[in-house]
Amino acid sequence: RRPSSDPPTLGRYLRALEPLLPQDELDHTRKMVQKFGQGGGLGEKLQQELEKRARHSHNWITDWWVRWAYLESRLPLAVHSNPAISLPRRDYSDWRGQLVFASKLIAGVLDFKYRVDGRLPVENIRGQLLCAELFPRLFSSCRIPGPKHDYVAHYGRSRRGPTHITVVRNYQFFQLDVYNSDGTPLTESQIHGQLLRIRSQSWKTDKEPMGILTSEHRHTWGQAYNRLLRDKINKESVRLIEKGLFTLCLDSPVMRISDDKYSSRMAAQILHGGGTYSNSGNRWFDKTLQFVVGEDGSWGLLYEQATAEGPPIATLLHHLLEFCKKPDRVRAPLVPLPMPKKLYFYIDPEIKWDIEMAKQNLDILINDLDINCFNFQRFGKEFPKQHNFSPNSFIQVALQLAYYRVHGELCASCETASLRMFRGGRTDYIRSPTNQSLKFVLAFDNPAVSKEAKVELLREAVEVHSELTEQALQGQGIDRHLLGLKLQAIEEGLSVPRIFMDTAYGLATHWKLRTGQVPSNTDSVMCFGPLVPDGYAVCYNPQPDHVHFSVTAFNCCEETNAEKLALTLETSLCHLQTLLQPPGA
Repeated sequence: RRPSSDPPTLGRYLRALEPLLPQDELDHTRKMVQKFGQGGGLGEKLQQELEKRARHSHNWITDWWVRWAYLESRLPLAVHSNPAISLPRRDYSDWRGQLVFASKLIAGVLDFKYRVDGRLPVENIRGQLLCAELFPRLFSSCRIPGPKHDYVAHYGRSRRGPTHITVVRNYQFFQLDVYNSDGTPLTESQIHGQLLRIRSQSWKTDKEPMGILTSEHRHTWGQAYNRLLRDKINKESVRLIEKGLFTLCLDSPVMRISDDKYSSRMAAQILHGGGTYSNSGNRWFDKTLQFVVGEDGSWGLLYEQATAEGPPIATLLHHLLEFCKKPDRVRAPLVPLPMPKKLYFYIDPEIKWDIEMAKQNLDILINDLDINCFNFQRFGKEFPKQHNFSPNSFIQVALQLAYYRVHGELCASCETASLRMFRGGRTDYIRSPTNQSLKFVLAFDNPAVSKEAKVELLREAVEVHSELTEQALQGQGIDRHLLGLKLQAIEEGLSVPRIFMDTAYGLATHWKLRTGQVPSNTDSVMCFGPLVPDGYAVCYNPQPDHVHFSVTAFNCCEETNAEKLALTLETSLCHLQTLLQPPGA
């Protein structure tokens, strides 16, 4: 969609600021916004240039967004960027079961790739076709670090694309060809035989964890990357990892833990590997797709956001889970397969130093992250539906209430909305704090307000959130449009317009509450770190009669506490249930 020529964006931006700012600051910002948007002003000129850009590109914002949000960010990909999805525990508890399941998983991903190559069945939302451009890019792609910004290398575009994956165990990487010479994918039993060979070649546990380097600050890793690639053997090994269809991480056992902490521990294992004394060396964080399989039945997926995002990943996982239900009926051909190729690295003192520094920095980051996953079992998405509420908007209002109860104010909070209705579309934000949600949270704990009034205020808050959701899905959100105007000015060599230098814009884009609904047909839970040091990230997966949540925060910030927000969210949801359905009703 082109940026609308008479944009309601500025008016909506001011409305979004109302629940966040005191009146005097709001008045100051209103004047600034009106000046920016007046006829013949700077806003109008930038808007015209944006429309020109839209006429000459199939998506006017996506390239900018990917560069600005991901590739130019210098923060480590581990925790700060790559989301992890932890999936229901499989029924095995040793390395034998691990390899059998990993074989099935690889076969399932190859089956999905076969469908992608032959064009997937068309997806749609409410009858609208969705863009499928990201699917082929999931495979044989990798982010490459650079000094000022990264770039993404796609190796799967040529007619004879890569036919291998990389497997990492005990910090050692292997190239595993997953297709026979006639082009057919290996069967599960063939893959299993090859994984047994990899296991027998990776006994040593004294290897340097090369993958740790990819967890570094991007500038630091970019410099180490250039040093690493000066050696021919290293360059060949790194290229094989980058070109692989995807990476499989065979994790070593982790300490047993109580059941109530299990889901938080598993989310952490997949997100960052649990630390340098655990499995963090079994990752290549730049890789678009990494599947993690533990020895205790745990498994999941880690993905890199410059190339992949939630909806295509959910489609892949749905296919994988369906595939895993089927027995392996294919007889393995009796052809000897070549030995999987171990990837070697030459480590000079400089690289050794880089690895030691990366280990220290990653452990500091991991120790700073607090992860709290829980399964809310009082109700699921059916309960709000019974009361004619959108389940997602209902949960978002509950989140606003929980945040307000902990911090005594609302904050800039965003929920991701997919723009896949548009060609090349990625995401925009739904801004959850509204005047209606503020009125509701102020009234909810006030005993002077009647139950009927609270229900009405809740309904208004949920309905407004549903409207904002619809606007964002239709390409009418405000954040990508505002970003486009700002980047257009920068591209033209102009100074950044004053509305973007205003403290209000800084506050409105300091996302203290980063949220995302990750609907799935299974009990999966997604997890990622907060966007800002004094913020939270909350992911949730609503099932019919329960909801999975993950809450993260940084320990170094005294104001935030993941456990406190998680407990308050749980009680807030229970209080909303009581409001709508009093005991005995």
